[in-house]
Amino acid sequence: MYITITPQKLGGAFSQSAGDFVNYLEKENQGKNPLDKEYFFNQYEDTIKPYQVIKEIDGNTDKLKLKEPKYYSITINPSQYELKHIRNNPEQLRAFVREAMKEYASSFHREIGGKPISVDDIKYFAKLEHERTYKSNDVAVRENRPYNNQIAHLKNEIRKVERGEVSGNIRQIEKDIRKLVRDAPYKIRGQVVEPGMKKEGLQSHIHIIVSRKDASNSYSLSPGSKYKASEVKMHGKLVKRGFERDRFIQNSEKAFDKMFQYNRNYVESYTAKKLLTKNPKQYFVSLNNLGINEKKIAFKMIRQTGLQLPVLHLPQNKVGFAYKQLKKIIEAGIKSSSISY
Repeated sequence: MYITITPQKLGGAFSQSAGDFVNYLEKENQGKNPLDKEYFFNQYEDTIKPYQVIKEIDGNTDKLKLKEPKYYSITINPSQYELKHIRNNPEQLRAFVREAMKEYASSFHREIGGKPISVDDIKYFAKLEHERTYKSNDVAVRENRPYNNQIAHLKNEIRKVERGEVSGNIRQIEKDIRKLVRDAPYKIRGQVVEPGMKKEGLQSHIHIIVSRKDASNSYSLSPGSKYKASEVKMHGKLVKRGFERDRFIQNSEKAFDKMFQYNRNYVESYTAKKLLTKNPKQYFVSLNNLGINEKKIAFKMIRQTGLQLPVLHLPQNKVGFAYKQLKKIIEAGIKSSSISY
């Protein structure tokens, strides 16, 4: 599971309203029968329409400055293993989001009306999406780029030959294109992966728009607070303040596992992913110390999904080390666990 929290984009090119983002999230509903559409939902309602979301978010911004985000976007991306476990059931995904938003509320270190923040203090709207497309920064697209560039160049050469602008052997050029397609590392149904192509497999994920202000429009709740897990003296007492992002993500994982009796492997855990970015050496030591059965599953997951270390923005001096260690561990694991390709 991969969870991100990002603030509203602000600046000259972006609207102060949530309208553009809400309309973007309606893309999968275009051309669909009303009965087949995915509606927005919150903690208690299932069929909230886009205009209601815009009205609620835009109307809940009291005393916020122009340069302050009016809302935050949370994206919850279950893995294909997790989606397969729950049979990609949209009702179970909605139920999970509602549990995750309880964890979101409890990850704030502050009180409202003398009580800890609860999910009822949070104004949010969520939307399920079932498709994903390849973006320009995806590993598959980046590694395919030299091949796609050459293919585009050769196709342009064919058009020039057909127009009589240059001389050339079209059959030979077409043969060269077919070879490039064969050699490209990432393909879907024989086509070289490029930006805009739909990804295969289960791709369900959830977008959540959560207001910066609480449901009463009185208190500012920022999950991007720089005061994470810090303490400040107020009225003679030390009190915590800010938002604990790690706690939110870890407890959301635990909620999923508990709700659906999901046996999470070490390599899927947020703890492991965080360790990989901060201390690759210790990550691989932990991986190698797993029990035999869990290690078998871990190796299988690594081979099937790939760690794609550069996407994790590791420093260059750590990426090479991490890949070398990964290769050694996978090879040793395959040998000892009898997992074959």
